[in-house]
Amino acid sequence: MEENNIEKPKKKILLIYPPSPVMNREDRCQQPTKELLVIPPLPPTDLMYLAAVSERAGVEAKIVDYSQGGDFEQDLKDYQPDYLLINVATPTFKSDLSALTIAKEICPDVITIAKGAAFLTVAFEVMYYQKDLDVILFGEPEDTLKEILEGRPYDKVLGIYYRDDLRVKYSGIRPYIEDLDRLPFPARHLVDNNIYRRPDNNKVQAVIKVSRGCPFHCFFCLATPVSGAKVRKRSAENIIAEIKECVEKYGITNFLFWSDIFNIDKKWVMDLCQKIIDSGLEITWSANTRADTADEEMAQMMYKAGCRLVSIGVESGSQEMLDKIGKRITLDDVRLTVKIFKKVGIKIYNYFVIGLPWETEDTVEDTIDFAIELNSDFISFYTATPLPGTKFYEYAKDNNLINSETSFSSAYFYPSVKSHSLSKERIFQLHKKAVRKFYLRPLYILKILFSIKSKEEFKNYFRAGMNLLFRR
Repeated sequence: MEENNIEKPKKKILLIYPPSPVMNREDRCQQPTKELLVIPPLPPTDLMYLAAVSERAGVEAKIVDYSQGGDFEQDLKDYQPDYLLINVATPTFKSDLSALTIAKEICPDVITIAKGAAFLTVAFEVMYYQKDLDVILFGEPEDTLKEILEGRPYDKVLGIYYRDDLRVKYSGIRPYIEDLDRLPFPARHLVDNNIYRRPDNNKVQAVIKVSRGCPFHCFFCLATPVSGAKVRKRSAENIIAEIKECVEKYGITNFLFWSDIFNIDKKWVMDLCQKIIDSGLEITWSANTRADTADEEMAQMMYKAGCRLVSIGVESGSQEMLDKIGKRITLDDVRLTVKIFKKVGIKIYNYFVIGLPWETEDTVEDTIDFAIELNSDFISFYTATPLPGTKFYEYAKDNNLINSETSFSSAYFYPSVKSHSLSKERIFQLHKKAVRKFYLRPLYILKILFSIKSKEEFKNYFRAGMNLLFRR
């Protein structure tokens, strides 16, 4: 009798950003974008990495960002996935988890998997109460998912919470991936890249994750809890290969170089920039920088390699506030860094946070005045948000700033907590004052108008201006 050589059908995984308001779901940020100026929706790069890992493991993958549209229930009926992987964010926590219940109703045998920094403090409790959730990926997820898809027993897979009968178990700490070059490139063929565009010129923009980890562990930031204190950098050759794929296969020439801290290693930055120049790739990119790790030689090299914008986390215009949150920079560091990048022709995007525990009317005024003094191209004034997993969250709990009414649903826009001396409503009013005082200056408006190079840019700036004028 001949053996039956019929090939078994591939297993399938559906990876999703659940139906919710549009927001950036990268674990470090978790920003709803509707209320925030100059914050574009970013592509689901985390899901693209996991989809690429899935395909490498022989599993068919489908990615859907339902915040951009789509019918989740119909997709479940049509696709019939064996696995569902969902990114869960703190601002949309409950609604995100409700997608698991829908999935189990339509596909009772689907294995539901969740990931996200939202689980940093509540993974055990969520697994205990959320019976529709089978596995939480806790820590860096790529190797963990690979082992699950390969069929390894859960108790042999590090970095997961799972249920054994009725008992919730944690399998142990998953070590961080030391060699990021061994990861496959994100599966960009599974998304509509045209959705994700720069907020100024409306050109398609890809995210290139160039490193992971940050040694500074700032008071309000999730970078270190999520990615560790050691900075793990991809090689310049590996990054160039991904850029080439984006240019040649997808026609993308605009990039955000995503990292927890881009320019901490000058030699690496200079090497990457030189290799971009040598490659002949005509690209434009942006990156983040600390205010005390850049110099003019580095800035000049970044410009030559196509960098046209850097974002700087300033946080406050009060040195006292910077010291209290352990930022380890001075206002003069910021002044010098902004001056250096302006000199070489790179635009500046500064971030400030209003409403940290020690905030007062005076420190907010200091921040507004400092932002205007710097006169950078773009500013985001965030309201302080103690996302679970941060030092800020622990401080807020210990000092009774968090209570039963605390909500993260409008993270970074409407305050989640009060400060020691300001109410949430007063922080919100000061936040609005800061935004308007910076952006509605006649000289700033003229500066922007003279910088516009196309109708597309004009339309985008006009839209942002209307949002600013009529925001609640």
